[in-house]
Amino acid sequence: MLTATEDLLTAWTALLHRCDATDDPEPYGRELLRRWSEPQRRYHTPEHLDAVLRYVDELAGHAADPDAVRLAAWFHDAVYRPDRSENEERSAALAVRALTAAGLPAARVAEVERLVLLTVTHDPAPGDRDGEVLCDADLAVLGGSPEAYAAYAAAVREEYGFVPDPDFRAGRAAVLRQLLALPALYRTPAGRGRFTAPARANLTAELQKLES
Repeated sequence: MLTATEDLLTAWTALLHRCDATDDPEPYGRELLRRWSEPQRRYHTPEHLDAVLRYVDELAGHAADPDAVRLAAWFHDAVYRPDRSENEERSAALAVRALTAAGLPAARVAEVERLVLLTVTHDPAPGDRDGEVLCDADLAVLGGSPEAYAAYAAAVREEYGFVPDPDFRAGRAAVLRQLLALPALYRTPAGRGRFTAPARANLTAELQKLES
């Protein structure tokens, strides 16, 4: 894990330098990784961050501003408390504070804030290429193998271990129905082709299990 964390820190530092940061990015990168490593997390961990960044790299050709998407990936779950409902809003506010302090241009900071807030619904507007890449990267886990999906679902359940099982099942089922009701789960051509069929199968199977 140490090597992976250091690799993430190297990627963060390079990203901030590319974005013309005027402040040393390393200390804040370490602070972000501390947040991503908090003990209440089981799925929303540095491994999830790394996976989202890798998918962003794969889909970057579709984005209008790939580095803004990468910045949003770093912040999209930087604030994560399973017992609270405003995590995305707090994460977006953290991004604004941190990136402004780092000296990034206001327009790019605003774009990162907008992108982080999109992860509330994962429903970008048609033609929102940056939003499509971020949301596809964040939801790519849904389109994994049945075994990988089962591990993801189990980790999410662990994060909500304080919730009684009947309440969790009802809440989780509502989330799954919301995802299945989206006009499209994936918006980039590559994401649609690679993830749609397995994701819908995984979501449907979990929903049926929860409702049985």
